Amino acid sequence: MFTSFKYMHQLNNIKVLGFLLPMFVLFSSCKNEFKGNDYVAYFGGEIVNPNNPYVLFCKDNEVIDTLKLDKNNRFFIQFDSLTPGLYSFKHEPEYQYVYFDKNDSIMVRVNTQDFDGSVVFCGRGDQKNNYLMEQYLRNEKDKNDMFEAFDYDIDKFTKTIDSAYQLSQKFYNSKKEEIKWSDEFDAYAKAAVDFPYYSRKELYPIIHKLRTGNDVFEKIPKDFYAFRKKVNCNNVALSYYSPFVMYLSHMLNNMGAINYHNHFSEVDLALKTNINKLNIADTLIKNEKVKNTILNNIAFTYLLEDQNMVNNQKFLATYHKYSTDKSQKNEITKIGNAIQLLKIGNKLPEVSLMTTAGDTIASTSFTNKKTVLFFWTENAMSHFEAVHKKILALHVKHPEYHFVGINLNDPKDNWLKLLSDYNFDGITELRCADFEDMKAKWVITKIHRTIILGNEGEIQNAFTNVFDLNFPDELK
Repeated sequence: MFTSFKYMHQLNNIKVLGFLLPMFVLFSSCKNEFKGNDYVAYFGGEIVNPNNPYVLFCKDNEVIDTLKLDKNNRFFIQFDSLTPGLYSFKHEPEYQYVYFDKNDSIMVRVNTQDFDGSVVFCGRGDQKNNYLMEQYLRNEKDKNDMFEAFDYDIDKFTKTIDSAYQLSQKFYNSKKEEIKWSDEFDAYAKAAVDFPYYSRKELYPIIHKLRTGNDVFEKIPKDFYAFRKKVNCNNVALSYYSPFVMYLSHMLNNMGAINYHNHFSEVDLALKTNINKLNIADTLIKNEKVKNTILNNIAFTYLLEDQNMVNNQKFLATYHKYSTDKSQKNEITKIGNAIQLLKIGNKLPEVSLMTTAGDTIASTSFTNKKTVLFFWTENAMSHFEAVHKKILALHVKHPEYHFVGINLNDPKDNWLKLLSDYNFDGITELRCADFEDMKAKWVITKIHRTIILGNEGEIQNAFTNVFDLNFPDELK
């Protein structure tokens, strides 16, 4: 899972941990052989092709411990007691979830060249965690397969997503019967099925209009969002679980839409819509923890879309009125400041990039020709192919532009091998040398981001989208 909106991690205490037990003992744990009064919990594993020497073990977006990889790229930690619940492990820039019931002891193996696809758990508690990974991968495949479904009329779209949902429900029910997991875990298992489906429904009118130009908001059937009545917006247990958080964000995008939007300028409409979303979130969500998470997501998203200094201040005034999350207020202020450096007319902050020949170049070298920068990762293949197809078409119509594709986080060998399978003549392919540096300076939080530069490297638009129907007009 690609880390997004993960700016908050400040490590106060870094403990370097090696393996505490011989490896044969660790691997015996994968056989679920726990005897006598063995009530301690373990978490460990191996990172193949590591990006850095650490694994972060986290709870609710807070780092519990920093685990150093040993010479064999393995890590291990023992807990005398570990509160049951959902945790995450992170090997930047990727992360995934791991659920612990009482006395679970879990090992995991990951290959960074296919992070999500390679995650395998073993040990006491492995079955339910492998189910979560399987369901996550099913959701990702459905998302990629349904990329075109948002172009469909509402009846065909509904049939398409309902069919996938029914298959996921069948898979969930069979695994629940087989594994017989706890009610506490079931909240996450079911959420992994329901909320991606709900999100597609919330996204449909927005993406359909973006991709086709047709506004279907007024044509949505009355029962299309009937499932909203079943959603507990104050579910604390799910407050840091991505499917739930993303669903609430998508729901607020719909509910916060302003009627008679033609009466406002685009900039003012964005401000009014997002303040409306903050107001609705404050009304619907009473639990402070859940509310702060959603307010933060709204703030991150809005600040990426609006470079208007006055409007930003108006928005942040409303955000600060509702949010009680002091740590995130500081992070959002930092992002707001970084975004101000990406205003039209400014020079793009310098970052290092790698060429296919292995040379390092500076982003400041984008001069003497207008430039379009777009981004991709091997983890989103449907986007990779769609964005290159779009850019190749634009290159034919706009040869005066230099088109540059930037790979965000794939290993060098994977990047080069993937490119060798395609013919992208007319596109310069580069690779990010330091993703964390680029993420901070260019505020990269979503793969669909596109940046347009002028002849001298000055910013013309740092927050556009090549798939926007009006994007070609920005190149004129």
